[in-house]
Amino acid sequence: MRSGVHDRVNRVTENSSTAAPDMYTTAGKLADLKRRYHEAVTASGEAAIAKQHAKGKMTARERIEQLLDPGSFVELDEFVRHRTHAFGMEAKRPYGDAVVTGTGTIHGRQVAVYSQDFTIFGGSLGEVAGEKIIKVMDLALKTGVPIIGILDSGGARIQEGVVALGKYGEIFRRNTAASGVIPQISIICGPAAGGAVYSPALTDFVIMVDKTSQMFVTGPDVIKTVTGEDVGMEELGGALTHNKISGVSHYLASDEPDALDYARTLISFLPDNNMAELPVYESHVELEVTDADRKLNTIIPDSPNQPYDMKTVIEHVVDNGDFLEVQPLFAPNIVVGFARVEGRSVGIIANQPNAMAGTLNIDAGEKASRFVRFCDAFSIPILTLVDVPGYLPGTDQEWTGVIRRGAKLLYAYAEATVPLVTVITRKAYGGAYIVMGSKQLGADINLAWPTAEIAVMGGQGAVNILYRPELKRAEEAGEDVAAVRTKLANEYTYNVASPFLAAERGELDGVIEPAATRVAVVKALRALRTKRASLPPKKHGNIPL
Repeated sequence: MRSGVHDRVNRVTENSSTAAPDMYTTAGKLADLKRRYHEAVTASGEAAIAKQHAKGKMTARERIEQLLDPGSFVELDEFVRHRTHAFGMEAKRPYGDAVVTGTGTIHGRQVAVYSQDFTIFGGSLGEVAGEKIIKVMDLALKTGVPIIGILDSGGARIQEGVVALGKYGEIFRRNTAASGVIPQISIICGPAAGGAVYSPALTDFVIMVDKTSQMFVTGPDVIKTVTGEDVGMEELGGALTHNKISGVSHYLASDEPDALDYARTLISFLPDNNMAELPVYESHVELEVTDADRKLNTIIPDSPNQPYDMKTVIEHVVDNGDFLEVQPLFAPNIVVGFARVEGRSVGIIANQPNAMAGTLNIDAGEKASRFVRFCDAFSIPILTLVDVPGYLPGTDQEWTGVIRRGAKLLYAYAEATVPLVTVITRKAYGGAYIVMGSKQLGADINLAWPTAEIAVMGGQGAVNILYRPELKRAEEAGEDVAAVRTKLANEYTYNVASPFLAAERGELDGVIEPAATRVAVVKALRALRTKRASLPPKKHGNIPL
C-alpha cells in the first residue's frame, strides 16, 4: 500500500491545533505553518471527498500517491490561492486552488506530475491553477524529466473568463515545446471538455478509464441544439469511444489503479528525455535457437489466406514474452507497442493477419506513423514485422484521404534515424511492402522468412491478369479452372515472389528460419547500437498532415 501523501496529511493533522498560534514566537510560526499545510492538504473537505469516492474515483492526492514511488512526492505551490473577487469567489480561497503539482519518482526515476482536483471548484482551470501547471511543465522541461498530467476537470473557470482561456493557450504552447523533448503522458480520470481536450491531444500517450473518463469538444446538449443529434456522454466521448473509434486514447483502463499502473509500466520503457540513454534492465539472452524458438517454424499456415496471430511472433522474439501494447482496440489490423530485447527498449510495429487480413487502412497508417515518430524522437529502435497484402480498397478510404493520410507512414519511416530492423513473415505486396519499413525507405537490416512473398501483388491477383488466356482455354476445355488458377498462382509465387529473388538483388539482407528470428533480431540490434544518421539541415519537414 502506497502511503506517501496520507502520511504527510496524518503528520500534520496529529500536530495541528485549533488554538490561534502566537505569531511573535518561533513555535507559533511553526504551528501556523502546520495549520496552513493542514488546510492545504484537506482543502476540499470530507463531504467533497466522500462524494468523489462515491463515484468510484480517487482524489487528486490519492492518484499521485498511487502513481509515484512511496514517499517520493514533493509538492509545489501548495499555498497559492486564486485572486478572483467576482461572483463571490473571494469568500472561498482554498490553498492550492484546484490542482496538485510536484515531483516524485517512478521506479526510482524522477518525473513531474500535476493532478486536477475535482473536489475543489470541479477541478476547473483558472489563472492560478493554470500557473501551477505551467510552472511544473517548465520545471520538467528544464530538468529533462517526463511530465504526467492527471485530468479531472469541468473545464475553464467561467468566473475568470478570458484569463482562464489564456492559460490553456500557454499550456498548449508548452505541450508543443516539450513534444519530442520529454515524454508526456495524460491520464483522464474524469471529464475533459472544450479546450481542455487539446492538451492531452498534444501529449504522447492518453490513458482513459472505462465508464469514468469523457473527452469532447462540444457536449451532448450543444450537439442536440445545433444538429438535432441525440447522443449520450459515453457514446459521444467515453473511454471506449476514444479507444476503439477515434483513436484519441492509447489505453482503456478498467479502473483508476489500472490506468496509473499502465503509466508506471509505460515509463519503464522510456528515456527521461530525448538526449538521455534508454533504461537498460538486466537480461540473459540465449544466443542459440531454443525449443521455444522452434515453435515459430509452424506458425505460418500453408494457405496464404489463413490468418494467424502476429502477437505470438512478437512474444517469441522479445525478452520474456513481455509486450506492452499501445492502442490495442484502435486499428487492430496493425499492432504497435513496447518490448525489450536484451534488456533494452524496442518499439514494435506489426501487421496483424487476424484483423482485416493485416491490410493497411487510414487508421492503421496514422496509428503506426505516430508511433514511429515517437520512437524516433526518443531514440528507441524499431522492429517491424511484415505480413501485409496491401491497402484496404474502397471508396470510403479513397474519399477520406488514404493517399494523403497514408503517406504519413512513408514519411515517418523515411525520416527515422533510429535503428530499423524489418522481418517479413509472409505477404509483402505492392506499395504496402514499401511502406512497412522497407530497405528503400531506409531500414538498416531487412530479413525474411522462407514463407515470405514479395511482389507487386499476390499470386491469385497476378494470375487473373497474366494468365487470362490460359484460364479461358481451361474453361473452354472443361478443365477445373479453380485448380488451374491455384497451380498458376503457386508457380507465380515461387518464380516471382520468392524472398530469394529479393535477396539476390540485395533488397533483403538475409532469408532466415523462423526459429532463428529472436537471435537474428538480437544480433541486428547489437550491430546497430552505435548507428549515427542525420537528415539534411532544415527548420522542419512538411509531413502530409
